[in-house]
Amino acid sequence: MEEYMTTNVQKAVIYCRVSNKTQTTRGDGLGSQETRCREYAKYKGYEVEKVFTDDVSGSLIKRPGMQAMLAHMSKNRKNPRVAIIDDISRLARGLDAHLQLRGAIAKAGATLESPSIEFGDDSDSVLVENLLASVSQHQRQKNSEQTLNRMKSRLKNGYWVFQAPVGYRYQKTSGQGKILERDEPIASIIQEALEGYASGRFQLQVEVKRFLESFPNYPRDRKGEVRNQRVTDLLTKVLYAGYVESADWGVNLRPGRHEGLITLETYKKIQDRLKGNAYAPARKDINLDFPLRGFVSCGECGHNLTACWSKGKKAHHPYYMCFKKGCSSYRKSIRREVIEGEFEQFLLSLKPTKELFNLALAMFKELWEYRVEYQKTHSKSLQLEMNKTEKKIEQLLDRIVDAESTAVVSAYEKRIGELQLEKQIMQEKVANCGRPLRGFDESFRTAMDFLSNPHELWASERIEDRHAVMKLTFADRLAYVRGEGFRTPETTLPFKALGGISGGENKMAHRGRFELPTPRFVV
Repeated sequence: MEEYMTTNVQKAVIYCRVSNKTQTTRGDGLGSQETRCREYAKYKGYEVEKVFTDDVSGSLIKRPGMQAMLAHMSKNRKNPRVAIIDDISRLARGLDAHLQLRGAIAKAGATLESPSIEFGDDSDSVLVENLLASVSQHQRQKNSEQTLNRMKSRLKNGYWVFQAPVGYRYQKTSGQGKILERDEPIASIIQEALEGYASGRFQLQVEVKRFLESFPNYPRDRKGEVRNQRVTDLLTKVLYAGYVESADWGVNLRPGRHEGLITLETYKKIQDRLKGNAYAPARKDINLDFPLRGFVSCGECGHNLTACWSKGKKAHHPYYMCFKKGCSSYRKSIRREVIEGEFEQFLLSLKPTKELFNLALAMFKELWEYRVEYQKTHSKSLQLEMNKTEKKIEQLLDRIVDAESTAVVSAYEKRIGELQLEKQIMQEKVANCGRPLRGFDESFRTAMDFLSNPHELWASERIEDRHAVMKLTFADRLAYVRGEGFRTPETTLPFKALGGISGGENKMAHRGRFELPTPRFVV
């Protein structure tokens, strides 16, 4: 008799579901559902065979846990199982999904039960079940609408509501919720990359890519590289300027509540450069073997010198040479150690004396103080320009109302967007007038270190640093004549200033007329 009762105990399975993985790790929703279902099974005398779980939305039908439960019940069709759910909303949060899953459970030969509702096949039971499923669907849709509306409202107030971008992380703040804050050291790396591209230190996006990849702790993809699209995303995301916007939600550009890595003016410079520069792929022949490649031209014909490794009897030898047909130096090699050695000697000759360096530092400091005072009085003119921009925006809005052509309306809207960006930049300038973003010491430390000894940066093993030396030191390509050496180069303004001071009278320029004398360099 006992054996007969054991073999006839009804077996059951339990199905539990939460809406996402976060609820699985932070809450006990699955555990509480399972406990309630087990208590119901014990009350009914069922033997719980398995528990199936999911952490996906109730609007979906294809769920791993649900599919596994249906397969298990179909496999044991000869001994039909009872599927127990805590509540009707755990099965689905939509009428269509509910009906499809109910049909799939019935097709598997199982029955559905719950401690919250009694399922039946009569018309009244079906009506109640469908009503509850519809209510569950309405709750899901209402929750989704409320969440979306709250996110839009928060974005309009300047708070970023999406996933934190690279260089930022969310930090809970009293009275404001989660706010983006700098995630160091990644934030400083991105800031240097963005400012470098805006200033021209990095001419191409691929140079930004190589710069980011030079830092071991910068995020990479599965292949261990920074993809070109990631670089483009960095350069085009206004969030890094301290502003937020969303075209999909109709939220126009506005100041964010987070700290920007760059100014809006710097962001505008980046966008202007992106519009004017075509994308160029990385050149595989640019490497540490020939750092002067692309920066030195032939002194005879003006054509860029190329570089290569030449195979000798016992080893390979590095050479620079001119490949311009018709040139007197065509295919005549220049040993790498010769041309690069002469270049390094020239860099060493640019190192100013201690007295000259201190004098230049004093001049820069006086000019800095003059610019600070000037910026304080510059805010009035900026305010007038901002008022003019606002009037232009109002005029364009009036024209949109009267316009009938879709193309004309689109053109007006595009122009309004450009004017709004200009207005935001002017507002940023007005707010910062007379208040430098960084102090004199912080702003000029790196620059003065470089001016004091450009050869020190050239000695770096990074190709980006060596290219930076070329761009910061020389205003044009260097001309090299085989057998003679470098011709007198055109240096950039800071080195011209130092050269002029050393060649003339060491006298402080008047702040009302700050002019730099013409330099003389002897190579």
